[in-house]
Amino acid sequence: MIIVTGAAGFIGSAMVQQLNDAGHLNLVVVDEFSRADKNRNLQNKAFIQKLDREQLFSWLERMHASVDFIFHLGARTDTTEQDTAIFDHLNLHYTQQLWEQCTRFNVPLIYASSAATYGLGELGYEDSHEVIGQLKPLNPYGCSKNDFDIWALQQEKTPPFWAGLKFFNVYGPNEYHKGRMASVIWHTYRQIKETGGMKLFRSHRPDFKDGEQSRDFIYVKDVLKVMYFLYQQRPQNGLYNLGTGQARTFLDLASNTFKAMGLEPNIDFVDTPADIRDTYQYFTEANMAKLHSVGYAEPFYSLEAGIEDYVKGYLLEGLGPKIY
Repeated sequence: MIIVTGAAGFIGSAMVQQLNDAGHLNLVVVDEFSRADKNRNLQNKAFIQKLDREQLFSWLERMHASVDFIFHLGARTDTTEQDTAIFDHLNLHYTQQLWEQCTRFNVPLIYASSAATYGLGELGYEDSHEVIGQLKPLNPYGCSKNDFDIWALQQEKTPPFWAGLKFFNVYGPNEYHKGRMASVIWHTYRQIKETGGMKLFRSHRPDFKDGEQSRDFIYVKDVLKVMYFLYQQRPQNGLYNLGTGQARTFLDLASNTFKAMGLEPNIDFVDTPADIRDTYQYFTEANMAKLHSVGYAEPFYSLEAGIEDYVKGYLLEGLGPKIY
């Protein structure tokens, strides 16, 4: 059987569907299942058991011989949260304990790291193990992810296969419950529906014009394809960037959302909120050479194609977002 943690969340629930589509029905889904809105992500998906995240370790002690693989996609992902104790528990210590069980029970592991580990990008965006200890994340969330990456690379005993995936800016269906942390595409769509326009963050740096802040936006369907490739191929252990390798501006993103909705762009700018202004990334772009070097050759969705599929396939139709 395969375990997916964070299974009611954005990427986790989409991965459950990806596995179902590939014929894997013998799944155990793990999360904190108290939110009814989030739990709808698991509607019409096949699995054999639901576990609260705090039950996972005792369950593995009993059932590990039946486990073939773990996708650990559960985490606290709020980049505005400042309570480091929350991140220490959910992102660092929890993942360390899961790693140790995977090592002891010989279970392969893919876990979610983050491009937030790169901070302002002073050292670039290359997933080289040599620079991990020098990175300077901008918030406790990024620090917790980098702390685990550092710890993992220091371990002499490891799972039989492991990969830590540095997700860049992922967008797509099943993110409706994330509130402020949902993608700018989701927020653009909602704002257009409610007001007819979109307000992007104004630049507070002289080297970037308003709206030209750039990120590496990757459609969740590409993320799923990469994770399934790694599950099947199990190349060399280590950290892997997971973006498209091409930065695009927020202006591009908003304009293409209007286009997918059949509307002319109506974009204004507002000050970046004070609580994130000093830690706001103005540019990210994944170096994807390592993933390509281990044989991944599938093309990524362009920003235009990904937005069109997301908006027309999941957001525009019916009452509220459709589930992937």
